[in-house]
Amino acid sequence: MKIVALLGTPHGLKGHTAKLLDIVLAGAAENGASHETIVLKGDSVRPCLGCDTCHKKGACAQKDEFSSIKQKVLAADGLVLASPNYIFSVSAQLKAFLDRCCGVIHTMEFEGRYGASVVTSGGGDEEPIAEYMNRFLVSTGVIPVGSVWATMGNIAGDGFPEEIRASARELGGKLAAAIRDKPPADKESALRMDAFRERMKRLMI
Repeated sequence: MKIVALLGTPHGLKGHTAKLLDIVLAGAAENGASHETIVLKGDSVRPCLGCDTCHKKGACAQKDEFSSIKQKVLAADGLVLASPNYIFSVSAQLKAFLDRCCGVIHTMEFEGRYGASVVTSGGGDEEPIAEYMNRFLVSTGVIPVGSVWATMGNIAGDGFPEEIRASARELGGKLAAAIRDKPPADKESALRMDAFRERMKRLMI
């Protein structure tokens, strides 16, 4: 079982988001999953040009690391998205990757995988961002199993409270178990996935 984690932050592996992600991935490892974390700092995946080449030719025209990262996701069983809260949304670094997945979304190319989302912020409002990331997963065919977040402004010191650590470990274990047991999507995710699949079919007719 292999999980790819996309960490969108200029702070790389030293930031709060990376540290919370590490706990999730440790929980997955305790349940038999291996993992690779790919740091998106802004120089490896450039913003979408809106050129429509991915639709016309099946591949992005830009020559950066997007295609190789996409192939790693396709070779994995799970996908975790991790981002800090940047003005009520994901970071520009992660958003660049999501926007480049236009072709992926139209064919729901990541179908058959399971995923999760990780968010940190200074002052709150993480849940809508986690929901946004999980909705992206659904739109690519990935079944989300949940999310975890932390408001760093409410936390004393550099570590996370045990309640958050436990939730993160539990999320990682849940993701590994889903990859192993392959349960169906929950009702809400299944409805969203079916609706999005029908929408894409209409667009392609």
